[in-house]
Amino acid sequence: MAATTHTVSNQVPPLTGYDVFATDRALSEAVQRHTSPELLAEVRGELGELGRAAGSAQVQEWGAQANANPPVLRSHDRYGHRVDEVEFHPAWHRLLGHAVGAGLTNAWGRPGGHVRRAAGFLVWTQAEAGHGCPLSMTHAAVPALRTDPELAAVWEPLLTSAVYERGLRPTGRKAGVLLGMGMTEKQGGTDVRANTTRAEPLAAAGEYLLTGHKWFCSAPMSDGFLVLAQAPGGLTCFLLPRVLPDGTRNPFAIQRLKDKLGNRSNASAEVEFDGTWARRVGEEGRGVRTIIEMVAATRLDCVVGSAALMRQAVAQAIHHCTYRRAFGGVLIEKPLMRNVLADLALESEAATVLAMRLAAAYDDGSESELAFLRIAVPAAKYWVTKRCTPLVGEALECLGGNGYVEESGMPRLLREAPLNSIWEGAGNVQALDVLRALQREPMALNAFLQEVGRARGADHRLDGAIRDMLTELADLDGIEARARRLAERMALVLQGSLLVRWAPPEVADAFCASRLGGDRGAGFGTLPHTLDLASVVERARPVAH
Repeated sequence: MAATTHTVSNQVPPLTGYDVFATDRALSEAVQRHTSPELLAEVRGELGELGRAAGSAQVQEWGAQANANPPVLRSHDRYGHRVDEVEFHPAWHRLLGHAVGAGLTNAWGRPGGHVRRAAGFLVWTQAEAGHGCPLSMTHAAVPALRTDPELAAVWEPLLTSAVYERGLRPTGRKAGVLLGMGMTEKQGGTDVRANTTRAEPLAAAGEYLLTGHKWFCSAPMSDGFLVLAQAPGGLTCFLLPRVLPDGTRNPFAIQRLKDKLGNRSNASAEVEFDGTWARRVGEEGRGVRTIIEMVAATRLDCVVGSAALMRQAVAQAIHHCTYRRAFGGVLIEKPLMRNVLADLALESEAATVLAMRLAAAYDDGSESELAFLRIAVPAAKYWVTKRCTPLVGEALECLGGNGYVEESGMPRLLREAPLNSIWEGAGNVQALDVLRALQREPMALNAFLQEVGRARGADHRLDGAIRDMLTELADLDGIEARARRLAERMALVLQGSLLVRWAPPEVADAFCASRLGGDRGAGFGTLPHTLDLASVVERARPVAH
């Protein structure tokens, strides 16, 4: 029946049918900056294709469907046989297949691989964040497996493959595989040295049987897992396949799937090992050292993933305010709303620029760049992931009541926002890792100071923040209790240095005034009114420029 009481008006059209990559100026400029000229056309082409797909109505619908239909555990088949399988909505498989086909598990073996993969991950996560978990772990497992060249020769081509094959089969019968991870246990959580899972050696070299449990096993539908267990020589890393070469299922009892705040499309499980076959990776007793490069790579993905959530939230807020009219004009032209949007845009751009700089350091691979990563990754992971939740909440508020309903997509972003701060070590762990790098690796601090020093003299507020940071570093009294404060300062100084060097003057000026100069309130939308806020907002608007 046709409505007769009113005509619907002043509603914002959906943000769809756009290129998520090309309309993100901060990201596209970062890709150009960190990509060699001979690769640039190829990289832009693949990211443009991915960006148009991510911004399409079809892929956005896949994201909504995957979240509305969470995975389901099927522990037994109809005859009572234990199968321990996880069933996903078809939309999940479409998203994952597109991502694998776009190279989002392949960074380590191609030119500019980390920059192009990080940019793609940032773009594609904006369509749906949950399936980023298996993508991230599959990508990040490569350096850990390379500690065993024999294992790497078999598994790396499958992990970096552009073919997504669902279903559990022996790896020898698949063209591409996914890898998960199981480290934490009930009694220890982040303290993995408290793990109790036992690894008993078999007669064959490097083979063990595992008995124990994992409290959080990410992506349990994967083809294999890197896990930690106590071998006779101490905590050790193992590769655990779901299916053995003869086609039999490795004992891997999924007890239940976690009912999570966000990340609803992705499965996280509690699993039990009972005589489960595994192959040792690295030496006995050096499990943490073996798996740490995987952890570092997934921590970088936490930064990239949070930058993606921020960018999508800001894009939705600016898009809404561009069309929505109130009090005699469109919202984007109202001075106070413009202040809020500019503040959000600054936070988003700073996160993007920092994430891409870290990815470029991986591509460089020099000793100084790897030293820089050892301190910059935990500092960035601490700060960027912490800023994600308040930013998404503020962006949601820009849409008012329209943003509070599920159909807007904003509640899904808000539920997802805290995840990256918790995954791979929460805030305290990251801050303490910054301290650990400061205390144990002098090269890391030197590399960090060289990086921020490249912008010295360009902005007096940045110079002052660097001096304050150095004073903080020189005072070791109560350093552990000040670890968060120090990590925050280091991340802000690094972001300020990058923006002063690479962002437009209005962006760098606003960031330094508000984040380093102290001319800002505690909430978003409290920037100095004298700044060029209109240019900051326009730069972040999700339309072609």
